[in-house]
Amino acid sequence: MLRYILKRLVLMIPMLLGISFILFIVMHLAPGDPAAIKYGLNPEISQTARDNFNKMYGLDKPLLVQYVAWLKKFFTLDFGTSFIDGKSVISKISSKLPATLLLQITSLFLIFSIAVPLGVLSAVKKHTWFDKIMTVAVFIGYSIPTFWLALMLIYLFGFKLKLLPISGLYPWYFEYLGNVAKIKDIAWHLVLPVVVTAFTGLAGLSRYVRSSMIHVLEEPYILTARAKGLPASRVIFVHALKNALLPVITILGLTLPELISGSFIFETIFAWPGMGRLGYEAIMNYDYPVVMGVAVIATLLTLFGILVSDILYVAADPRIRVGRA
Repeated sequence: MLRYILKRLVLMIPMLLGISFILFIVMHLAPGDPAAIKYGLNPEISQTARDNFNKMYGLDKPLLVQYVAWLKKFFTLDFGTSFIDGKSVISKISSKLPATLLLQITSLFLIFSIAVPLGVLSAVKKHTWFDKIMTVAVFIGYSIPTFWLALMLIYLFGFKLKLLPISGLYPWYFEYLGNVAKIKDIAWHLVLPVVVTAFTGLAGLSRYVRSSMIHVLEEPYILTARAKGLPASRVIFVHALKNALLPVITILGLTLPELISGSFIFETIFAWPGMGRLGYEAIMNYDYPVVMGVAVIATLLTLFGILVSDILYVAADPRIRVGRA
């Protein structure tokens, strides 16, 4: 197992470098000028000042030279400074990353805690009214644009019913609250972003669990367990569920990238103070160092999520562990 993990970690290095190179080139080839965004149409800023800005940040050099310079800093965990406010990129990301991780981890927990039981129940009650209703609900879940759903939930629960906060992680008076009240307030602010973020993943994962569970329930060893008179709950949750969840572990590695990419949209809609919103604002302002920093951290989180899912799969299936030893 250790050898397999080390091998995967080594393979992540060229993958990360390749992704960072593509992102760097695409970002710099996009139409736009950081100096123009920073200084705008201010007539008091001369062309010489703009040229000095480009020279200070090395934007006047060839792209490959710029990438090599960025790569040298990256290996020392230095992402440079922001074009907009001059702050360290790593400090800006570190201040936003906890909010993003809180949102994504909570969403993952919600997805798996609801999708797995629903998928199992749909498989056990195959072709019943419950299964048909869940099938229709899943198709609706896939067809509804999540950004539209976010806006509708904001309008309904924020403006009409006034039940839930619609933006931010906490209010301006947060520091005056007690510890228990702070936890409740953060949880209250999490409701809408988590529901929207987990919506599509929940619908898809429940179908994967259902399909896998139906296949496992038809296996001979399950029929044998039932023939021995074992309780239905033991057959389903002890013998069948473990094997049915093996394909679902792989889906874990695909769910995390979807959540991270979606965070750029949902964090902006809900004014969530996370890394996705920081990256969106950096893209709009052509803040290259911040964009690269956010993209690399997001890529690392994605690769780490895929690695974790692979490790869990190898740990759960001895045949894979023996084959890769």
